Amino acid sequence: MERIVREGMLVRLRIAEERDLEFILESEAEPENARYIIADSRSYHKDTLDSPAAAHFIVERKDTGEAVGFLIATGRNSPHHEQYWRRVIINERGKGYGKEAMELLMAWAFEDAGAHRGWLDCKDYNDRALHVYESLGLQREGVLRDTIFVDGKYENLVVLGILEGEWRERQKREGGTV
Repeated sequence: MERIVREGMLVRLRIAEERDLEFILESEAEPENARYIIADSRSYHKDTLDSPAAAHFIVERKDTGEAVGFLIATGRNSPHHEQYWRRVIINERGKGYGKEAMELLMAWAFEDAGAHRGWLDCKDYNDRALHVYESLGLQREGVLRDTIFVDGKYENLVVLGILEGEWRERQKREGGTV
């Protein structure tokens, strides 16, 4: 049974299931995605698919049901009401799926999951993703300099975050949730 969490105009989020593991692993390994992430193991994904602490979401095209990406939110049981959006992968770029998927994720986090704060990190040269996140109201909170070692060199991560109040204010200004 598919568990749809949120729907937008273009995409919907559903809870990932074990049958989605191959899609998740293939998406992480896809060269255009792999350059921006550190892939997780099969066992990590399997162990956290629908745990109390983390949620995997499949991003599907609303018109066809085709999977076009996935998201992972951790911190579901945080006593601080903080979520870390630790994986955002959209395989079909330039169609608005990623932006809408993030809008749906934020709506789920703040309206359904009781989050007070959401945050993520992004490699500092991932200009497309940084543009999308900032257009959604996430603010740069800092840079973790030389924090990950990839292919023989250190890379920086930009930390971006948004508070529930900031998200709600943006919703009022821009006409409501997705």
